[in-house]
Amino acid sequence: VMENGQEGTPISLIGAPFDTVMSAFATLDKTVREVDLVFFRGTKEELKELCTGDASGGADSDTITITVIQNKGSKDEAVRTISAPSGCNVRQVLVDNGINVYQSVTRWTNCKGKQLCGTCIVNVAEGGPNTNRKSMDEASTLRENPDGYRLSCVTFAYGDVTVETFPPIKAAQWTR
Repeated sequence: VMENGQEGTPISLIGAPFDTVMSAFATLDKTVREVDLVFFRGTKEELKELCTGDASGGADSDTITITVIQNKGSKDEAVRTISAPSGCNVRQVLVDNGINVYQSVTRWTNCKGKQLCGTCIVNVAEGGPNTNRKSMDEASTLRENPDGYRLSCVTFAYGDVTVETFPPIKAAQWTR
């Protein structure tokens, strides 16, 4: 409801990443005095089905594309495109498709995706807003690196993303 009593236009943020929702609040006009929030208890898929009227449950819209740039800038650079379900774990998808996210001996001595070793660093070059937010632990581990750098074991993709394996890291990143 606006300051003058008129109702504004509803904005659907169904399935939007947290940052997108917060940005929508931050950009509201100052005349907006009241906001209605509607909460839903159920899975994201159930909510999408209810909102779109699609009760079939198996839509292709739940499939995303992960573009992987391996060894960027080297003579061994390769680009692969992988289809995956929305909400997938980036590390698991890459490992399941034979893509190594670890350098040197950490390929065999890593924590297997438990966020204990900090060695599965990838650069989310495109589509960062289509991933979950960094936790405080992840942000601390990667604090001296660019914002796009993520631990693939705790990165979940909800839309198309492009990731680079083996990005250059700062000297303080002792785990690699």
